[in-house]
Amino acid sequence: MTNITLTTIKQPEIYLNVPSVVLNDQTIEQRLRKVLQGMARQNLDALVVYADKEHGGNFEYLTGFIPRFEEGLLVLHKSGEAVLVLGNENLKLAQYSRISASEVHAPWFSLPNQPMDTTLSLHQVLKQAGLGGQQRVGIAGWKLFTGSYDNNVSLFDIPTFIFQALQSALTSNCQLLNATGLFISPREGARIINNANEIAHYEYGANLASGAALTALNAIEVGKSEKAIAALLAAEGQANNVVTIAATGDRFENANLYPSDKQIQKGDKFSLTVSYKGGLTSRAAYVVSNADELNPEVKDYVDVVAIPYYRAVVAWLENMRVGVKGHEVYDLIERVLPKAEYHWHLNPGHLVADEEWLCSPIFPASDIPLASGMLLQIDIIPSRKGYAGASIEDTVALADEALREQIKTDYPALWQRISARREYIRDVLHIQLPEDVLPLSNTVGYLRPYLLNKDLALVCRLKPDAA
Repeated sequence: MTNITLTTIKQPEIYLNVPSVVLNDQTIEQRLRKVLQGMARQNLDALVVYADKEHGGNFEYLTGFIPRFEEGLLVLHKSGEAVLVLGNENLKLAQYSRISASEVHAPWFSLPNQPMDTTLSLHQVLKQAGLGGQQRVGIAGWKLFTGSYDNNVSLFDIPTFIFQALQSALTSNCQLLNATGLFISPREGARIINNANEIAHYEYGANLASGAALTALNAIEVGKSEKAIAALLAAEGQANNVVTIAATGDRFENANLYPSDKQIQKGDKFSLTVSYKGGLTSRAAYVVSNADELNPEVKDYVDVVAIPYYRAVVAWLENMRVGVKGHEVYDLIERVLPKAEYHWHLNPGHLVADEEWLCSPIFPASDIPLASGMLLQIDIIPSRKGYAGASIEDTVALADEALREQIKTDYPALWQRISARREYIRDVLHIQLPEDVLPLSNTVGYLRPYLLNKDLALVCRLKPDAA
């Protein structure tokens, strides 16, 4: 068991004004090939990919955009022909699709009371998209329906009016299958493995989120409002992929999810989360300078919550490598931070991409090996009654030697940031990362339990032979 201590250390570096990395044409072609190969494995004649603002990742994976405030469909035929079915205000985006695609107009996808002038029904529009004589058609929404519905291919998570129109467009003997796993199955989904270009693309968001989070943490002071702290999380005009959290004291008062005018008080619990494509950073701790400023009933917070949690995160980081199976990670966290005592209940780690939570290969009895190219978020959420939580959620990539060399060659500035982060984690936090683990967030492994003391953080105690 790793010994953990609270000590004065320097903060991690953050990187400002890092340029975005655009997905290149070769990456888009590779993505399309992976999806078509997945369709062939499932013997699909066509694939219908649903999208809306909250659930647009599979659609965006090939097209490069989401339909924003409307619904949209991508109809992909096994020949590679693609048709976009779009509402009034997204038709103009079809010409910018990253894969070659024609478009048909579906005004039913548009906003309320907008023009819906058409003589066609929705199922006739879907026939225009080439649906009609297929024998097997996959529908990709965004849920896998695992657990009690493991591998269930007959549950669908798209709007009823679209599903019924699909049924009407297709012949009665056509088999409709839930094909979301083709994109996000943690075992073989097209989206779970990233190349060097994709890792560089997503590191932009992980860097942005972690830099903004550390800036916001450093600004926390008694008397400031949640909104004042949250304003520091709004970085470079980028769209968040989760609701931003800057919450002091008790959360969800009056059912509110968003930063408010509530002022920070000494002794408050504080939660902070910001996320962009490619990475989320989250922190939870107390607004105090030391244990003496905590209420008597939680004075032992560091020993009871923060250190056990940090020990689990260190174990996670030091045992994460290519080839480790999902159940091994799950079992490790169960040993180090027993669920019966610390009441975590979600997967202790999951994959990220355009979404904050893509899927997870980490669950009981999972024989899925972690693979080079996976982007993983540290996501262990302890809960001890009466205490604030502890959280240092951040993003890492797994990369074998070949992928590391590709990143180093193609994206030297990114490799410099990764190397500097690894050095900080090794030399300051004394966490021994396997070579496979590439920190994409600046704050990986950095935990401050007392938010008003900006120099104190938890670190691993050096072994005598390493001192």
